[in-house]
Formats: sequence, structure tokens, C-alpha cells
Amino acid sequence: MDDARHAPPALSEIHPSAAVAPGAAIGRGCRIGPGCVVGPDVTLEDGVELVAHVVVDGITRIGAGARIFPFASVGLAPQDLKYKGEPTRCEIGPRTLVREHATIHRGSVGGQGVTRVGADCMIMAVAHVAHDCVLGDRVILANNVMLGGHVEIGDTVFVGGGTAIHQFVRIGRQAVIGGMSGVEADVIPFGSAMGNRARLIGLNLIGLKRRGFPRAQIHALRAAFRMLFHDPGVFAERQQAVEARFAGDPAVAEMLAFIRAPSRRGLVRVGRAAPEEEAGEEGEG
Repeated sequence: MDDARHAPPALSEIHPSAAVAPGAAIGRGCRIGPGCVVGPDVTLEDGVELVAHVVVDGITRIGAGARIFPFASVGLAPQDLKYKGEPTRCEIGPRTLVREHATIHRGSVGGQGVTRVGADCMIMAVAHVAHDCVLGDRVILANNVMLGGHVEIGDTVFVGGGTAIHQFVRIGRQAVIGGMSGVEADVIPFGSAMGNRARLIGLNLIGLKRRGFPRAQIHALRAAFRMLFHDPGVFAERQQAVEARFAGDPAVAEMLAFIRAPSRRGLVRVGRAAPEEEAGEEGEG
């Protein structure tokens, strides 16, 4: 009887003041606090906690162990005048935290029909994730970040507080965006960008070191960055030179692939940070 397979299923706790619609799928060990509203097409996987006064609606799946804090809303209709109630979706990955007053809207028929936030993310207070955004794993959006529709953010990206990201912008893996930035164009993987309007000011060296990138690979990325964005000549020719010099380096190859991929917004321009500015990563807000 000590075998976990024979243990009784963990019961979910639903506060008497919560409104859970018939048809909602509630996993084991969920906690739905006072004043929460859960729609009929919602799925809460095991161990999800809605702390209090949370609204989850639409065809929405919340991954196991996720926590959503008071006055946040997930899966509501997109702020898109073309949307006419089509059955689009919203997906939140396991163990993701959605803090107070954050809003995450479901997809639209003008996009892929789904808004997706990956695993182990943190969406801080009053952040907004618009329709058809796709966020990778371990993404942190600090307080008051605003994402327009169709934004794509790679794994392990940090976006500083008060930043606005234009619709259709792509942010590459391991990039960092400084606070109070206005991002109108794509930011390369491993890049560091900030400013209004945002400029690419270098690489996310702090993040690369924290996540154990080998010194040799960081040196290769820095050299590739200088060749691409600071050497003279035609940009297409610089890309070819970087590809030839760093053939076989996966991080450099990822950067080049991102640059060459189709884009609605183009690449963010290169600039220089003021001496007092640093787009460092923080895990708190």
C-alpha cells in the first residue's frame, strides 16, 4: 500500500464562492480560490492553483503546477475587431506563474488560432500577452510589459519592466530587453537591446555566463557579433563571412538562421547604450 500507484487521487479544493462551469476539466490537487471564474471549455491540469478572483475562459489549458494570482485573466477574447467568436485557444505551460492583473488573450483566426506560453515562465503583474503570441520556456516578462499580437519570444528571454513590443516582432532565444524599451523590430538570439526606440547594444553576456555557455562559445558569439554588426561592407557578405569562419558552431548558426528567417519587422538597429545603462537580467520585479 506504500506504492504511489495505490494512493487515492488527490482531491481538488474549490472555494464555495468560485464559479466553475459544467464541462470544465479539473485535474487532481487543484486549488480554486474565492471569487474565481472557470469557463466550460477550460482544462486545469493537476496541481494548478487559481489564488483568488482569477478568470479563465475560452478553450484554455493551464499546465500542471501553474499558479495564477488575483485579478489575472487568461483565455478571454482577443482585442481584435476582426474576431467574431471563433473557437481559438490559449495554452499555458506547466509551472508557469501569472501574477496579479496580468492578461493573456486567446488566439485569433488571423493568426495560428492559439496563444501559447511555455513552461516555467513568469508573467509579472499587469503584463499583457496579446492574441497569437508564442512564448518559449523560462520566459520572464517583468511588470507592465506589453506584447502586441503575434509576437514570438524564444526560450529563456528576459523582458524588462514597462517594455512594449510591437506586433509580429520576434525575440530570439536567450535575449534580454532592457526596461522601458519600445521594440519595433526583431532581436537576435543572445542579443541585448534597449531604448526608445530599442537598439541592439550587444550580447546578453550575463545570461550566457549564468547558463553555463562555454567561454570559447561566448568568444565565438562576440566575434561573430562584431563581424555582423560592426565590420564594414554589405550585410549579406558579412553573413557569408561569419558562416565560413564559424562553420559548425551551433550558437552562431542559430543567430544566422534567425537573421535569414522571414520577418514582418526586420532586425532592430544597432546602437550604443548610455554609460549608466545596462540591460542585465533580473528575476524579480
